[in-house]
Amino acid sequence: MKTIEQYIAEHPFFKGIDPSYLKTIMGCSNEVRFDIGQFILREGEEANNFYVIHFGKVALEIFTPIRGPITIQTIGDGDVLGWSWLVPPFHWHYDARVLEPTCAIAMDGRCLRTKCEQNHDLGYELLKRFTHIITQRLEATRLQLLDVYGVHCESNDDKRL
Repeated sequence: MKTIEQYIAEHPFFKGIDPSYLKTIMGCSNEVRFDIGQFILREGEEANNFYVIHFGKVALEIFTPIRGPITIQTIGDGDVLGWSWLVPPFHWHYDARVLEPTCAIAMDGRCLRTKCEQNHDLGYELLKRFTHIITQRLEATRLQLLDVYGVHCESNDDKRL
């Protein structure tokens, strides 16, 4: 069985990161478990963690008054959950509901923000890595909203201003 340190060191999100940064990051982490139906994140609540999912399945959802919750993306084994801990005002932008029993490594965002303030190179390295996740989530949201609200392009000849 792998230790948290081994799992994180081998995880693609952390691939190529300076070993001293990895040690710093590990100092802000612990293992957590979530049950089916449990919410890991709730939109609007304070964001103080991010999670590297070891195993399980989680639905990222937004709530609409007319349709209720809409699943934007389903993530699981090996995925990273949560970027709002890094960007002020540090509040979640969506809900994350557990679909299958889930085990993850929780990274304490407050701890990491403090360490990033002390070492701006670490902060920049994490920001570069999270930018990819933010982009993925925005694209998933865009595609899901196009699907839910039936807005589809009929051809590539559409000209938009």
